[in-house]
Amino acid sequence: MNEPLLRELAPAVIGVLVRRGADFASAEDAVQEALIRALDSWPDDPPRDPKAWLVAVAWHKFIDTARAEASRRGRELAVDAEPAAGHATATDDTLRLYFLCAHPTLPESSAVALTLRAVGGLTTRQIAAAYLVPEATMAQRISRAKRRIAGLPLDQPGDLATVLRVLYLVFNEGYSGDVDLAAEAIRLTRQLTALTDEPEVAGLLALMLLHHARRASRTGPGGRLVPLGEQDRSRWDTGMIADGVTILQAALARDRLGEYQAQAAIAALHADAAATAETDWVQIVEWYDELLALTGSPVVRLNRAVAVGEADGPQAGLLALADLDPGLPRYVAVQAYLHERAGDLERAAVLYAEAARAATSVPERDHLTRQAARMRQLLRP
Repeated sequence: MNEPLLRELAPAVIGVLVRRGADFASAEDAVQEALIRALDSWPDDPPRDPKAWLVAVAWHKFIDTARAEASRRGRELAVDAEPAAGHATATDDTLRLYFLCAHPTLPESSAVALTLRAVGGLTTRQIAAAYLVPEATMAQRISRAKRRIAGLPLDQPGDLATVLRVLYLVFNEGYSGDVDLAAEAIRLTRQLTALTDEPEVAGLLALMLLHHARRASRTGPGGRLVPLGEQDRSRWDTGMIADGVTILQAALARDRLGEYQAQAAIAALHADAAATAETDWVQIVEWYDELLALTGSPVVRLNRAVAVGEADGPQAGLLALADLDPGLPRYVAVQAYLHERAGDLERAAVLYAEAARAATSVPERDHLTRQAARMRQLLRP
């Protein structure tokens, strides 16, 4: 069974049903039923035209459901209006479907779930397992999202920035259960690059590839977090890095810089260094300046302070940190690192321990706790 093919076809089939007059929620439900039937029947009897088969089965399911609800809804769907099976429209509504599923009126968690189901072709069970929530909870989340966008036309202009943010949220979930969300986000973003000519889409794809290329080296035994400077660079995926750099260079050549392109440029500079000591921190600071001009984000300022500390020395990094809100996530951890680099191990030990207490994940907490213990060990006579 070619599950990737089913996932690729799902949004296009939903688009066909909507074009034929189905509302989005009903079309999405019908296509899910067709996908389940395909998983059962295709291994023994594969169709000549998979998309036409899915369209025909989903359309019949939609008509059956519409007939059953005709009395309640007060209208009948004419059977003779059904287009012939095997003549699926060539119109590709996938891009519009991206915009609809990531509609600005939806909470981000709902937009993510709906995108994975309608555009990604994942089942509710798979999405629930990936996000470690009960299937019933995820089903309710998806149902609420579909109700909220009910009645919105498929041809309504969408917000690309929202779509990209949703895809990046999916990517950052990484891997859990039987669905690799990072790989799924890369697949969907590749698909999106083929549907739109925006360089920021290519920038996001490059960023994902450059980060994903380091995946194997990010954790040690038992899920232990391995910081960038300590990673085994021989485990980085050089083919994926080359792919990301090529995509990024083509996007930057368009001279329409966006935040994902700037982030990808920073990731590319890290990937280009054969060793931590060879990292071009001066260029990285320059790219953080570009990113800061685009976003004004306090998190970008925090990351820039680290880069300044590497390029111009830890005291310069601490000076860049001084203007920021100490309540920022990772602020204390960055402060601890810069104090360690400045040789103030006693202060670094205190700050590492403080940062560990505030950590939001077990791997991060354990890493910071080990850093605090390392400082105390170095301080012993």
